[in-house]
Amino acid sequence: MTNPRAAREGGEPKLRDLAYASFTERLLAREIKPGQFVSQRELVEITGLPLGAIRELIPRLEAEGLITTVPQRGMQVAHVDIDLIRNAFQFRLFLEREATALFAAAASADLVAALRRAHEEIVARAKAGGDPDLVRDAEEVDRRLHQTIIDHLDNAIISQAYRVNWIKIKLIRRDETRLYENLIVPVMADHLKVIAAIEARDPAAAAAAISDHITNARNRALDL
Repeated sequence: MTNPRAAREGGEPKLRDLAYASFTERLLAREIKPGQFVSQRELVEITGLPLGAIRELIPRLEAEGLITTVPQRGMQVAHVDIDLIRNAFQFRLFLEREATALFAAAASADLVAALRRAHEEIVARAKAGGDPDLVRDAEEVDRRLHQTIIDHLDNAIISQAYRVNWIKIKLIRRDETRLYENLIVPVMADHLKVIAAIEARDPAAAAAAISDHITNARNRALDL
C-alpha cells in the first residue's frame, strides 16, 4: 500500500482514496455495520487517516449512497432493507445483461478460456473436498467473472458504478450472499452456462444465462 506521506506528496492513491479504501474494507468486514451512526472523529479512528481526508471522503460516500446525513443525529451507514436488495440486484441485472451480450460478441478466446479454466479448477477442488481455501478462492473466481465482463466495456463510469453496487450487495445479509461450500458447485455451474454461451458467440444466450444467475442470487438474498 502507498504510504500516507507519499500520497500527500502527490503519489497515488491520495489520502482521500486511502480513506475510501479503508472505509469500504471495514464496511465489508462488518467492523462498520449497516445502519450504524458514525461521526467524523470515529471515522478518523476507524480508518487511521486524518480528519481532512475524512472530510473529503464524506461527499463521495453520500453521493454513492453508502452513508446518509440524518439531521441532528449525524451520519448513518447505508441501511439494508428489501428496497436496497431489489434495487441493487435490478441495477446489477441491467448492467450485466447488456455487458455479457457485448462480451460474448467481442471477448478474446484466450480470455474466455482462462475464465473457464478457473471455474473448472474450483469445481474439481469442491468435488475433492477438504480444501480450507476453497470458499475464499471460489468467491474470487465468482467476482472476477462479473468484473471482467463489466470492465471489458472499457467504460470507467460503468465500472465504478458497478463496484459501488457490488459493495451494497455484499452488505445485503452477507451470510446469504456469500458462497457457502454447498453453493459453490451450483454457482460455478451457473457461470459455466454463461461461459458456454460466450464460447458459442451467442449474445442472446449469454444474456439469458447471466440473467438466470443474477435472479438466483437475488432470490437467495430475499430467502425465496
